[in-house]
Amino acid sequence: MLTLSLVTLLTLALLLGGGVWIAFALLGTGWIALTGFSSFEVGPILASDFWGASYGWDLTALPMFVWMGEILFRSGLADNMFRALSPWLNRLPGRLLHSNIIGSGLFAAVCGSSAATCATVGKMTLPELERRGYSETLAIGTLASASTLGLLIPPSIMMIVYGVVTEQSISRLFMAGVGPGLLLLALFMLYLVIWSLTAGKHGGAGHAEASMPFLDKVRNSWRLLPLLVLIGGILGSIYGGVASPTEAAAVGVVLSMVIARCNGHFDKSIFLESMFAGLRTSCMIAFIIAGASFLSSAMSFTQLPTQLASAIAAMGLSPNVLLVMLTLFLLVLGCFLDGISLILLVTSIIMPLINAAGIDPIWFGIYLVIVVEISQITPPVGFNLFVIQGLTGKNIFTIAKATLPFFLLMLFAIVLMRAFPEIVLYLPQAMNR
Repeated sequence: MLTLSLVTLLTLALLLGGGVWIAFALLGTGWIALTGFSSFEVGPILASDFWGASYGWDLTALPMFVWMGEILFRSGLADNMFRALSPWLNRLPGRLLHSNIIGSGLFAAVCGSSAATCATVGKMTLPELERRGYSETLAIGTLASASTLGLLIPPSIMMIVYGVVTEQSISRLFMAGVGPGLLLLALFMLYLVIWSLTAGKHGGAGHAEASMPFLDKVRNSWRLLPLLVLIGGILGSIYGGVASPTEAAAVGVVLSMVIARCNGHFDKSIFLESMFAGLRTSCMIAFIIAGASFLSSAMSFTQLPTQLASAIAAMGLSPNVLLVMLTLFLLVLGCFLDGISLILLVTSIIMPLINAAGIDPIWFGIYLVIVVEISQITPPVGFNLFVIQGLTGKNIFTIAKATLPFFLLMLFAIVLMRAFPEIVLYLPQAMNR
């Protein structure tokens, strides 16, 4: 087992480090593990896993939500959000810095992509915040961190991938992400309020805006109505059992086209651009899922996960200590892999340990997504850091330093989730009543 573990890790590291596509790296690692450490035929296993990983009703929600995000990315929605939110935030300590957090949370709820949320909201908010004299460090930190909520707040592409691979209910995963998503939004905003109150006038809190009459604020807020209808329609239909995630995704695509058309940002070219961009992203994810499925089967046939679970069980680690060790391991791994690859790579090895420790798989799915969120703002391969580097031209480690307080807040959120699992499990359990 030790030899197999070393060979597997070394092979995977060499393939990924050599620039091989992630899907091919997973396939190659599984192939070597099967041929070198088992007597099973590789061909039938490979064919069966590729078919099983690419054929499933739940998986059809993935390209729909990706396409919906691509349409909204081009719809001018971020501009509407900023104009609607700005007047209401003027009196809150931290003022317009909260627009990064709330705007990212709202856009994440209909986009599902961390990078798209970061790019879309950042293009609108960063120049405006700089012009108004806000702290550049906090503007960057709030944007990079809050945009990771695109992975957590449903509909989440990561949750669809995790649900398909681990055979968990995607609807319950979606509902489980609502509580932690709101928790992180609250923690980020509370940090801004405390910072603003303690930093004083010279802390980079920006210039006060001219007050706006209440009726004008209400009129501006109507810009948010299409977005709120879209979010409520998707989540409400899933929670109420009216529609499956796939059906809700199809409705979301149609509504996103209507919203984009009403905003004057939808024509034939945008339709084709969004469709082909969604197609490329969906094919990439599906190919990685197939490769990860084959690697998972290879690990099962070699009995490595079972042996590893037994070895850790023999150590007598408590579930909390196990989670601490896994968090450290995943954070290190997340510095070098993107989120989907990280989830697909580790679930085949980690899930037997989680089941043996008695940890709820729905809770663990949300935990895993939050750890992936954290990896989006950790160098050297933090995708959100690259997006903001492209927007601002700043050094990537300067950007990473700006996200450090929010990195710690995400870890604190995991601690709260462990202490109060109802934060995650209340809504999924309520669906059974």
